[in-house]
Parts: sequence; C-alpha cells; structure tokens
Amino acid sequence: MPTQTTLTRRLCLNLRGAVQGVGFRPFVYRLARELQLNGWVNNSAQGVTIEIEGSVEQLQTFCDRLYQDLPSPASIHHCGETWQTPIGYNDFTIRASSGGDKSALVLPDLATCPACQRELLTRGDRRHRYPFINCTHCGPRYTIVRSLPYDRPRTTMQGFSLCTTCQREYADPGDRRFHAQPNACPDCGPQLSFRDRAGSCLGEPLSLAVQALQVGKIVAVKGLGGFHLLVMASDEAAVQRLRQRKHRPDKPLAVMYPDFATIERDCHLNPVEAELLRSPAAPIVLLRRRAAPPTLAATVASGNPYLGIMLPYTPLHHLLLAELRQPIVATSGNLASEPICIDEQEAVQRLRDIADCFLLHNRPIVRPVDDSVVRVVAQKSLTLRCARGYAPLPLPLPPALAASQRKVLAVGAQLKSSLAIAHHGQAFLSQHLGDLENVATMENFQQAIASCQDLYEFQPDCLACDAHPDYLASQYAQATGLPLVTVQHHYAHVLAGMAEHQLLGQTVLGVAWDGTGYGLDGTIWGSEFLRVETTAQDWQRLAHLRPFPLPGGDRASREPRRAALGLLYTTFGLELFERPDCQAWLERVFTVSERRTLSQMLTRGLNSPLTSSLGRLFDGIAALVCGRDRASFEGQAAMQLEFAIGNLQTDAAYPLPLLPPSQPGQARQLDWQPLLIHVLNDLSNQEPVEQIAAKFHNALIDGLVAIARQLAIEHVVLTGGCFQNHYLLTRAIAQLRAAGCQPHWPQRVPINDGGIAYGQLIAALLTDPCPVQEDGNEMLIQNSQDSRIARTQNSELKTPRSGTAPSP
Repeated sequence: MPTQTTLTRRLCLNLRGAVQGVGFRPFVYRLARELQLNGWVNNSAQGVTIEIEGSVEQLQTFCDRLYQDLPSPASIHHCGETWQTPIGYNDFTIRASSGGDKSALVLPDLATCPACQRELLTRGDRRHRYPFINCTHCGPRYTIVRSLPYDRPRTTMQGFSLCTTCQREYADPGDRRFHAQPNACPDCGPQLSFRDRAGSCLGEPLSLAVQALQVGKIVAVKGLGGFHLLVMASDEAAVQRLRQRKHRPDKPLAVMYPDFATIERDCHLNPVEAELLRSPAAPIVLLRRRAAPPTLAATVASGNPYLGIMLPYTPLHHLLLAELRQPIVATSGNLASEPICIDEQEAVQRLRDIADCFLLHNRPIVRPVDDSVVRVVAQKSLTLRCARGYAPLPLPLPPALAASQRKVLAVGAQLKSSLAIAHHGQAFLSQHLGDLENVATMENFQQAIASCQDLYEFQPDCLACDAHPDYLASQYAQATGLPLVTVQHHYAHVLAGMAEHQLLGQTVLGVAWDGTGYGLDGTIWGSEFLRVETTAQDWQRLAHLRPFPLPGGDRASREPRRAALGLLYTTFGLELFERPDCQAWLERVFTVSERRTLSQMLTRGLNSPLTSSLGRLFDGIAALVCGRDRASFEGQAAMQLEFAIGNLQTDAAYPLPLLPPSQPGQARQLDWQPLLIHVLNDLSNQEPVEQIAAKFHNALIDGLVAIARQLAIEHVVLTGGCFQNHYLLTRAIAQLRAAGCQPHWPQRVPINDGGIAYGQLIAALLTDPCPVQEDGNEMLIQNSQDSRIARTQNSELKTPRSGTAPSP
C-alpha cells in the first residue's frame, strides 16, 4: 500500500473469510460513506469484493479501519489487493451478488445475539416471543444455505416472502437486519406447530410443549440443525424412560441450563469455560460438577464428575427455558447410532417410539448438524465434536500447499466421521457425521459429500482416506475411481495437530494414543510415537506398547474383559487359568464354556489379532480394576478408570520400562507386563482403587516424558482419542513443559478421529502428484524410502509400504 498522498486511485479488494451473512457489507458501506469514498461492495462466490476510489491516504485509512473495526463474528483470512485506473464513481453502493467459482466461507449457525434476546423478551416489540428472531449477528446460516453466494433465494427462506416492514429492514444498510437472509417476523416467517405421536395437530405450540415437559413427557423439538429430545433434568422417571426408549443405558446426557446462575449452582465454572458457553458458537462444554446436585436426576450422568452443559442458543430454546426456569436434558433426536432427524415427517415416523409429542416448525433444514462439544484443558479450548457453531471449520494451509490450488476431498475415519476439503487454496472441515456403522449413517455420509459438492460446485481431482481397507469411507473413496492417497491413521492424527499449530517444516515427535488404527504391519496400532521430519512426508515409528492379542477381535472394544484376558494370557500363558490371583476374576466374568473357547482361540491364534493400542490397554486394566466387563458406549471403560482417581494427588507410578528393539531397526516397546503384575498385586492387597488408577495413568505419562527426553525433540504433538482424558492430557502437558519440551495438542480440530480428515487432507496436499511410478493400480510416492503414503488409482486398495523405524 503506497504511503504518499496522491490523486484519486481505485483499489480493488478481494476478501475471503467469514464475510458473508455477518453484516459485513453494511459495515463496509457505512465505513466508506463515513470516509467519503465512492465505489461498491458485493458478495462473490469466493467471499466479498470491494472497489473503492479516493486518495491513497483515505484508502489507507479505509483498509486500517476495515480490520480494526471489523464486526463480530466477521473475520478476514485473506485480502487480495490490486490498483487500477479510477472510473469516477459518484457514490458508494451495495451491488447484487456475483457468481464464479464458489469458495466463500460459509458461516456456521450462530447463537441468538444479546440484541435479539432483548427484543424477544420485550413486550410491545413486534418480534416479542417470536421463536425465529434473528439478525446479521445471529441465527441460522450453514443449516439453511443451499448454494453460494449466500443470498435469501439460495436458502430455505426462499419460500417465506418478506412483509413490507421486514423488507424495509432487509433493504436498509443502516439496519441490523440489512441483508439478514433469515429475516422474518410473526407475519411473514416460519411458524411453530405441536403434534402428538399420531401426528395430530394440537393447540398453542409453546405452551403445550412446556406443559408436556412439566408432567414428565419426552418432547422432540426441531431446532437449528435437527431435533433434540427433551425431558426435565430433575425428573428421574422421565430420564430413565428416555434412556430406555433410546437404548442409551449409560452414556452421559447433555443438559441445557437457563442461565449462568443455575450452572454455577451445580458446576464449577472458570472464565474460559464461561466465555465458551456465551460465545456465538454456544457449544456443549464439559464442566466439573459440584457434589450431586439435587436439581438433577442421578441418571443424567451416573458416576461422571463432569456434566455436558449448554445455554439456550436459539430463540425457541430461550422461550422454553424462560418458562421452565430449570435445566432440561437435551439429547440428539435420533435412533441409536443413526443421524439426527431434520424433517418433521421423518421425525414423527422415526421418533414416535421415543417421543411423546413433537414441537415442530416449517423452516426446512438442509443438512443435519449436531451440537458441538468442547472442554477446557490448560486454559485452552479442546474440541471433542466439531459441529453446530464451528462447522464448516476453516483451517490453515501453509502458503506452499494453498498455492497448489488442488481440489482434494478427505473422507476421514470409520468412527466420528467427518470430511475435509481443499478448494481454491482454502481448507474446510465438515460437521461431525457420526460413526459409519450402518446404512443410515453411510447414507448421511454420502449426502454430506453431495451437499459439499453442490454448495461449493466442488469436484475433487484427488481423494484421501484411511489406510484401513475395511473402513466404509475408504471403500467409498476407492470406488470413485479417482486418484487416491491412503494415509496411515496415526500419521493423519499427528499431521492434523501439526498443521493446526503451523508446525509443518519442523521436526516433531507425534504421540498418537487411541483405540484402533490400521498398522503398516497389519496389526492394530494405537500407542504411537512418530518422528515426523521437516518435510512432513517422512516419518518413522519410534516406539509403541508391547503388543497383545484381542480374543474376539472387534468384540473386545465392546467387552473390555477380552482385552484383560489378552493381557493376562500374554503375561502368564495358560497358567493364568490356574493362578489364584486370576481365577476368581475369570470365574466371575466368563462362563465355563466361554473360558474353554477363549483359551483355544488364544493358543491357536484364532480371531485374536495383535494390538498395541493404548485404548485397549485402558479397557483391560479397567476390567480388572473397576469391574467394567462390558461397555455400552465407546470409551466407557477408560472414562471409568480416569474417574476412579477422584481428587487424589500423587506422583506414584507403576513401572513401564522401555525395551530395546527386538530386531535391528525396529521400534522400541513400552512393556506393560511389570505394570500389570503390580496392578494384580495391589488388587490382591486391596489397595484403594484410586491409587491403582492414578499409578496407571502416571506410568503412561512418565513413559511418554522419558521417550521425549531421550529423543530431545522440542515440539511434541499429543493427539488421539485417549487424550480426551483430562487427567492424562493435563499432566502430560505439565510434565513435558517441565522437561523442556513444547507440547501442542489439537484445539480447534477434534483431538479424536473427528480430526483425521484434516490430517488426510494435509498428507494428500504434501503428495506431489507427479512424477509418480506406476506399479499396477498403485502409484507410490517417490519422496523417500520410508514414505508411508500411497496413492491408489483404481480397483483394489493396497496397504501402504512398511519401512524401517530406528530406535530412539
């Protein structure tokens, strides 16, 4: 930008970021008029375009103010500037949207802003108690937009014609609702309705819903991105009935509180957590609960020291909670393991065996988007589920990768599925899509891809997927016939963390701890210490847990007792069936027939795959220590073991020695066998469970820090589902810092498998598409001998090559 004052110049700005649907154009209009500049602004398919004329000094002031006075929640991620010959504009105008290649950042849905909340509850306001009030600072965005640019005819508000008053607001650049695409009022906008199970329409919707909740009924409510199932959080019978009907016996339920006062009555709340709750994203935040609150049913989150808490984030929720003045359970409106319902007819049909009645509205939802879930670790937000309020999530790309302009679709993993795309030098992560375990979730996955392609007019030239050949997402990617990059699961985890923290180009120690991931040797990995070099394409497996068998394979993830049996068998062989310290446990958790069958499976190696997964080690120890023989939801055993620590403060730890490589060039192993023997001894001596649980966790952290010290790599990325464990992650961060390392962990990107797609995307962009060497169907990247990335052109998916892994 020139600094000298000159004659009139014309400046053209092409802006990308959160600049559509946030009141950005009226902000530009008012700023230009204030500075007496002429020109125009409009929405484009890429973001916002501004042409403006004035002296260089005026234009400099304009650009400075553009950033300094930017209205929330707008943000500018990229600004392209060009200088052209002045045309001689006479005023400043807001022009109609233009087309072109579509890559504008679609804004997430935003929680009701304070101004709309005041109008909602102000008697005499024309939108008093109108459950669809919104403005340019809040309301639906992503869940109603069908195509870009983001204009009303391209949203589901197309069917609602603005009344004269709303049209005047919509057309007035000085109004808060100028070009607020969902703008509406009781005279011209969406309306509520209330139905019973049979689908019959009843009376005044909101009052009937409140009455139904107060007498213990389950109410299905259509919200922003889908349905909630609501019950009063204090009603034990209603909560148990909801669990029974939804087939959700143990998994904690989220709770919506009316205000901060009631939250602080039941939970501890720090400033970072409070800021997250009141943010425009308004996610569910995990808060440590106080002693069992009398206002909550015991079965809302049995045995869990945390509660998933959110505040009302739509006008409808505000109205409900203002009437009830008590917390309500607000869980996803779906059948077990299926996507949330978004359509009224679909919901009445699918949820009629769960809900007693339905509070509906007639504003269509384009795509299902669940509630986001976060927690605070080391005073930083940690994303557990990226969805409403965050998705689609814009993510950083290093300049070299952004400049490639490649169009890549990454399809994520099997569990906590999500998508990531690279398009016109930008990267986006989709909303949480669920676990790809049935027809309904697979259909939702495919619809999400189609929706992404329609929204951005996006046709990928390359796909990226997990290296596991049995993952449904990987099979989908292979079936497209497009060039394909297969990415090892834990490498993708680490790349996602590196990219978020802009560590590509640094040597990094990646610690990826989770439940399962397809290993290059055909076993199940999940306790990985990976050295990622400065190119980020070259990586080595340096260490992991000693492997052990999982009798029954996948069943072990639902039956922690099987992981425990695998640990015991590896340590004692068949002698375990005769050992006094094992026999009582075996007789309690397995029948005689099961013991006979399992012993044969283990001795013959039948359906007993080897694993080095930390998640399964957690399961096995939890089965022995906490009696968690079976799990009704993912991570239940590990959570129980973490929660068993309670408030105990100790540095005591079990031994977890680091063994030398079994063969030259192989990775080293952390040997859990001495740890297991100490656990059994402590159980025999009736040591307190909290001591055993703490010493187990501390052993893992001590082992991690010892390896980091030996390797002397400054940057350590902690990632994978096991680091959802608050105790584990908090202590690991503190001890790594004390050891002189710089720990990093995914914060905006989910730390679990919800972030895998981003790592896959980075891996694909790091892959130079040529030159390549064709080898049958597979084209192997010629970056180094140890490359763990493979591109598959067609037909059968091949496992990426294994390579050497020097010891630390």
